[in-house]
Amino acid sequence: MTKSMHSAQLESIRYDPRGTFIDGSGISSEAISQLAPRLEEARAETLRDLEVWKSGGTVPHDKRPLDAGFIDLPERILTEYREQQETSELRQILATADRLREQVDRVVVLGIGGSYMGARALMEACCHPYHNHLSRAQRGSRPRVYFSGNNVDNDATQGLLDLLTENVSDTVKDRWAIAVISKSGGTLESAVALRQYLAALRKITGDNDELVRDLVIPVTGGHGKLYDLADALGCRSVFRVPDGVGGRFSILSVVGLLPAAILGLDVIRLLEGAVDLNERFQNAPVGENPVLDYVAVSHLMETQRGALTRILSVWSQGLEAAGLWYDQLLAESLGKAERGALPLTVVNTRDLHSRGQQHQEGRRDKLITNLVVGSYRRDPLFVGQQPFDQDQLNELADKSLSDIMCAAIQGTNQAYHDDGRSTANLYLPRQDEATLGQLFQMLMLATVVEGRLVGINPYGQPGVEAYKRNMNAILRERGT
Repeated sequence: MTKSMHSAQLESIRYDPRGTFIDGSGISSEAISQLAPRLEEARAETLRDLEVWKSGGTVPHDKRPLDAGFIDLPERILTEYREQQETSELRQILATADRLREQVDRVVVLGIGGSYMGARALMEACCHPYHNHLSRAQRGSRPRVYFSGNNVDNDATQGLLDLLTENVSDTVKDRWAIAVISKSGGTLESAVALRQYLAALRKITGDNDELVRDLVIPVTGGHGKLYDLADALGCRSVFRVPDGVGGRFSILSVVGLLPAAILGLDVIRLLEGAVDLNERFQNAPVGENPVLDYVAVSHLMETQRGALTRILSVWSQGLEAAGLWYDQLLAESLGKAERGALPLTVVNTRDLHSRGQQHQEGRRDKLITNLVVGSYRRDPLFVGQQPFDQDQLNELADKSLSDIMCAAIQGTNQAYHDDGRSTANLYLPRQDEATLGQLFQMLMLATVVEGRLVGINPYGQPGVEAYKRNMNAILRERGT
């Protein structure tokens, strides 16, 4: 794998499973050591899958589909960018983002599942938490970004259309664009949304075909309904969903990179973080490898302790969408053949006042992984002194929200441990692009390795296709 351009400057994420080493209700370090040979074989199989995909060789029936192209995609994108510069895909992504910054103030991202969840996760994790509410100057002229086409909710769709069409003028502040992401263009939710938003865009531009060509940016496959529509419209910028990369594994492809670049995020650092993680995955042994260690703990807690619910407890509100992205990744990849753990994302300290009771005293069928950020992007906000001390918080005046969060994390883990409930910690040094690149790549690799470990093909989602067939058949039978 290609060496990251700045990998030495990256501070690595760290996985600590010691909170699961509990006699009688958890697992042991010895059990992880015993599992090590199987983990290493699963890693080797995952890397062999990549070589089979790259060579175009025959794929065994039980491994179809084989969407292993995501594994070295960050390296390939960065290598092309370094070697080809202006003609590279990444340069074209950045150029399109710069063009939109000059032309529009809002971008609607249309897509469902992996076609939008990664982009949303990046936005919430790396942008100002109220990005869309800031003035254009405060956003550095970067557009507001909205997500639609991921549901068929009548009122939500009309509400966003109201917002987009409220003012009609030829100024940048009232102009908006569509980034539509669908490999086939045939997924009903996104296709219907595109028809509706495209109609609104055409109306407010006075059916200006030249402007519409500029303001509709498709990300799609090399053929299919969206590809054909992009050709018919004559869209100025059309991007290709890479072959061998499934939707839920596409966050580090153009699917996630284009919205991230539109938001002004550092997509190069995002990719470099993933490259750094790939190097650790390929070379580090069990005990020092966050991918293999995470799989070991998850697998042993499920098989030895019946922990069929995996809770990702995020201790940063900006990481909630990242947790929801992971929910899809785990559920669609391993939820097959009546197997697979149930993923659940919670945000703390918020959800300690709702689900926390059940986690503390409910069934012992859970593994809790704390996603903890080491340092915040903003300066600490202190409790502060007040002349009115009815809340008796003056004694905590010199404590910051960061101090309170740290106390909450420690106190919660201690409460779980005292009751024999297992927790593991996944530490992120900071909440930025390079760290998120590591996190996303780690979780994607861990999902594939676990699938190979237990004999489940982590690629494809046949259960999802069943609802699509039924929905389309019902609609056409009724003629509505």
